[in-house]
Amino acid sequence: MTDQRLSIPWFDPAPPSAEDCVIPRLIDRYAAEMPDKVFIRFETGETWTWAETRRRALATTAALQARGVKGGDIVAAWAPNGPALVRSWFGANYAGAALAPINTSFRGRLLEHAIGKTGAKVMIVHPDLAPRLEGLSLGAAERLILAGPTDVTLDLPLQIEPASALDGDPAACVPVEQHPWDPPVIIFTSGTTGPSKAVVTSYVQEWTTARTTYGYMVQSDRMLVNLPMFHVGGISAITAAVACGGSVALFEAFDTRRFWDTVRETESTVCSGLIGALTSFLMKEPPKPDDADNPLRMVTLSPINEDTVGLAKRFGFDYLSGFNMTEVSGPLISAINDPVMRSCGRVRVGMECRIVDDHDNEVPHGQPGELVIRSDNPWTLFSGYLGDPEATAKAWRNGWFHTGDLMWRDEEGCFFFVDRKKDAIRRRGENMSSLEIELEVIAHPAVRECAAYGVDLPGGEQEVMVAVAPVEGAEIDARELVEWLIPRMTHFMVPRYVRVEASLPKTPTNKIQKTGLRDQGVTPETFDREAAGLVVKRQKLTVA
Repeated sequence: MTDQRLSIPWFDPAPPSAEDCVIPRLIDRYAAEMPDKVFIRFETGETWTWAETRRRALATTAALQARGVKGGDIVAAWAPNGPALVRSWFGANYAGAALAPINTSFRGRLLEHAIGKTGAKVMIVHPDLAPRLEGLSLGAAERLILAGPTDVTLDLPLQIEPASALDGDPAACVPVEQHPWDPPVIIFTSGTTGPSKAVVTSYVQEWTTARTTYGYMVQSDRMLVNLPMFHVGGISAITAAVACGGSVALFEAFDTRRFWDTVRETESTVCSGLIGALTSFLMKEPPKPDDADNPLRMVTLSPINEDTVGLAKRFGFDYLSGFNMTEVSGPLISAINDPVMRSCGRVRVGMECRIVDDHDNEVPHGQPGELVIRSDNPWTLFSGYLGDPEATAKAWRNGWFHTGDLMWRDEEGCFFFVDRKKDAIRRRGENMSSLEIELEVIAHPAVRECAAYGVDLPGGEQEVMVAVAPVEGAEIDARELVEWLIPRMTHFMVPRYVRVEASLPKTPTNKIQKTGLRDQGVTPETFDREAAGLVVKRQKLTVA
């Protein structure tokens, strides 16, 4: 059988050494070799050189160690992209600990679950987020360090310290030796099939993801990072800069109107953040004569479609696409400027991918099945889900990692995404569990049963729709239900559409049949939150 795996010019599939992939060793190297070169530029305009990055990391390490953090521990951080989150990551790693960044949109049960899963004794939290912790079970947490000034009084059973608590004495830091197989970060999945799982990564995995997905980056490049650091996209993009000694322009979120101004102002030459409908957003902006006058030379984006190709041509950059998820390391990669529409690329060298049926038997080319993966090298894929051995064993059954994604493959070895194997909703880059949405909706006193599902939109995105039925003797006011949900749910999970029925269709085993509901889409009687003027936005945080 012909080996159809794709060789990547910038990627050596041999296992990396500790000097190549362990973040503290890389920071030490560049702080010594080029101390005055700017490593990171923040959204506020603040910049850190490599020397300053190392100094702040060691100061944070000293502070964490003074508070009992040791090798093998996990430090939880709940803050937007910014200086506090970066120093928390690097400082934890110098201490031999892993950082667990938590989604800044989490609240309620999702937040409580994530904090408990980490087992962290020390939490670093943005002051605007801290009030959401009140009334929750905080697991093993003993100490909370506020990542910025605040005058808010908190009612929490923790020792609360100001941001200055992170400013330890760098000379007091005792760096802990780290190995390629040690975990630098614990990243939570988007929770597409249930509560978010905590993925235990390794330095090898994060380095491999960076070097395959963004390996075109060289020392003279600046990476514009507008994906959150609680997602693998944000972590791997920054790792790409650390791996090659490049630099980063770190922003909290993607901004359509400001994107090209940001590229020019920060002199960014590569970018990590064009996923899903974001390319469509940029293409719909009115053309300008100077569109192609920008420093961007290469972008990692997905999917490959008409907007992708048109955007690259209009703004004069090359693009790369592929497939990745938190648990893996860029197993599918496209060629540069691949013209094959909807393709996720081909299997890269160093990986094996198969399309299988429910019994793990490989299916013929052209037939959809689940993508399963394994690697030639150890530690290239995640080692397990923290505190969840059953989920780990299920994902790794028969020696292959089961992605839960349905794909098909053509005769030339190109892979094409079909759908999540289980119910999931994708809205503007966020994958959501229908179960989590249903749990929140059904908590309303008038709701007896609920089905959450995605309504397809142009460009491959979806909007959240729920069908609900009332408890006996009650009535459901769709607008009131949405207003009730807004303060209780992560912003991107709040349903746009609400369909009220006397009862929901069920299978013979009394499970709600979502297929028919989904096929019917938005009916004339469906309540539309946006048409009703109910706007839900992500909370804008001020970076300390």
